Amino acid sequence: MSLPQLETTTMPGLHDFVVKEVLARFAKTNARAVDLGAGTGALALRMRELGWDVMGADKNTAGFKASLPFTEVDLNDPTFCERLGIGQFSMVTAVEVIEHVEAPIGLLRNARRLLKPGGHIVITTPNVDSIPARLKFLLTEKIRMMDETSEPTHISPIFWDLFCRQFLPIAELTVKEHHFHPSNGFIGTRARFAWAMRGLSWVLPGQCKFGDNHIIVLQARDENSR
Repeated sequence: MSLPQLETTTMPGLHDFVVKEVLARFAKTNARAVDLGAGTGALALRMRELGWDVMGADKNTAGFKASLPFTEVDLNDPTFCERLGIGQFSMVTAVEVIEHVEAPIGLLRNARRLLKPGGHIVITTPNVDSIPARLKFLLTEKIRMMDETSEPTHISPIFWDLFCRQFLPIAELTVKEHHFHPSNGFIGTRARFAWAMRGLSWVLPGQCKFGDNHIIVLQARDENSR
């Protein structure tokens, strides 16, 4: 049975990567999941196909087109998790969401509070540490995928060092897995410049040189001791 073709504004191939390479490995039949910033419900539908008992959550009820449970929440509300159910979910997803919120640490903290013991959070966000992003900032003093030509609601760039060193300890989370999409290139870079970006990767340091997007699997900090 084919899924309805719901619109998504994410980078081409990102949903496919998240579903096939990440969520499929964590899927548990009838386990509860919530997709934060669900938009039209395109990802939530694919999660249901994997067996999740999934609901969508976003601030715009009218934009949600999937035939799935939905709760209207403002992800900028510092206690929005209370509207969804504290400790109720085995999986919390937030795909291309954290860069839209006013307080990224608040989103992470709320996501952690939604988790059941042993649960996981999957987030994605633009890779603003990539080689093209570094070059863009060097030449223009503007952040790639965050400037005036990008999505106008991108307001919170996520820098990997700061995310790991400050955001996650405050939110009481740790990284379980970290992936990039694409893993060894850049969809958002013109093909004629891609060779130069790869050349720079040989001389510049860093963990996040490739990929337009981070895909990050998180777990509660106390899960590490289990």
